[in-house]
Amino acid sequence: MIRGPLDKEGPDRLYTVTGGRSRADESRFDMVTLIVSESDPTPGMQSEHVKILRMCRRPLSVVEISSYLELPVSVVKILLCDLLDTGRITARHPHTARPGGRLPGPETLKKVLVALQNL
Repeated sequence: MIRGPLDKEGPDRLYTVTGGRSRADESRFDMVTLIVSESDPTPGMQSEHVKILRMCRRPLSVVEISSYLELPVSVVKILLCDLLDTGRITARHPHTARPGGRLPGPETLKKVLVALQNL
């Protein structure tokens, strides 16, 4: 069996990274929430927090951050909660990114998909 990046992460390391926490407030982030840094890292910050602040100078989704850090999404959400609580990041949810807060309906999305396939 080929070992992937997550297999290298022992539970002790993940426990240390999250400070022993196992869950984040699920209502704050979903997989496609866009994260943007609001400040630069400061000396003494946890290395994962520093990496997140540096990579989110441009908006990145939670799942992209998870991929780049090679950490489970659940762990990344805990780290993002820390940064959000201290005002170091902002989170933009897709439903609030559009005027009126509404996403396109399924029929519109199907039409777009068909048009892209026809290109």
